[in-house]
Amino acid sequence: MLARLARELPLGDYLYEPKWDGFRCLAFREGRDVDLRSRNGRPLARYFPELVEALLALEADRLALDGEIVVAADAELDFTALLARLHPAASRVERLRYETPSQLIAFDVLAAGGVDLRSRPFVERRRALEELLEQAQPPLFVTPVTYDPAEARRWLDRYQGSGIDGVMAKHRDLRYEPGRRSMLKVKREHTADCVLAGFRMLVDRPLPSSLLLGLYDDGGVLRHVGITSAFSEARRAELLDVLRPLVTPLGGHPWERGFQLAGSPSGRLPGAAGRWVPDEMEQDWIPVSPELVCEVAYDQLDDYRFRHPARFRRWRPDRDASTCRLDQLAAAPGVPAELLPL
Repeated sequence: MLARLARELPLGDYLYEPKWDGFRCLAFREGRDVDLRSRNGRPLARYFPELVEALLALEADRLALDGEIVVAADAELDFTALLARLHPAASRVERLRYETPSQLIAFDVLAAGGVDLRSRPFVERRRALEELLEQAQPPLFVTPVTYDPAEARRWLDRYQGSGIDGVMAKHRDLRYEPGRRSMLKVKREHTADCVLAGFRMLVDRPLPSSLLLGLYDDGGVLRHVGITSAFSEARRAELLDVLRPLVTPLGGHPWERGFQLAGSPSGRLPGAAGRWVPDEMEQDWIPVSPELVCEVAYDQLDDYRFRHPARFRRWRPDRDASTCRLDQLAAAPGVPAELLPL
């Protein structure tokens, strides 16, 4: 079951849960067989043997759970460490299970004891989930829940971006409907004023595909923080008119010695500026004089970098590029111990 995006919490007969920043996972057990699947059907069990063992330790030997796989470090969730768990080498998987152990935070139960629960109201499935995992030991947990919209709003305002990726809102009578966007995921939209420092072209026609964005750190270095893309054809043509006069030689550009040299903590994202080092590979972007400032919207960060392409909002001709600082992307405070069930 999926969720549709909302910017404000719905009111009424809803239950609210933290939206954890991890891998969505369906967990199945049939006797001594355990299967973990991503939302796209990708098998995950081989990467998380500690979760397989924990599910086998449950008294219930027939079940189907819906939840989120996370990795916690110093009482905070570490998405980069979670990504690193998807390693092809069995020896590395065995090592990482101890170095960066994972947890499964369950938030729904689809079946238990051979009984299909998907047609039951969510409040009943929630009670069944709590009973099913009442005696469960780490790394299995049940997600916190509240009926209080004020509490859920506090989670959004204070903790989104620190391991919580928003708030899930589920009506008390909600049935489990595979493939349908029947739940709500509520996220606050964040914005930042970024420096436009380059762009990339479409492969099949001479129009901009994405804009490369930067922010200045405390040392005055322009750091690459991500891209903005998904423009209409008409907007691409307008952008080309804006960008053409600003195209500049690479020599003297803030990124003349390359950018993102350390790589992205989330790996190379579709359309993102990849690792580029002069003289080692062909330059796949066009530098522009870092003068223009644009406001972009984003949802999630990974180490001062937009996890997904940001959304272009508007030009900011009133902003001096030199004032666009990295501290706009300050991290949210850590998730409190009473909320993080680890």
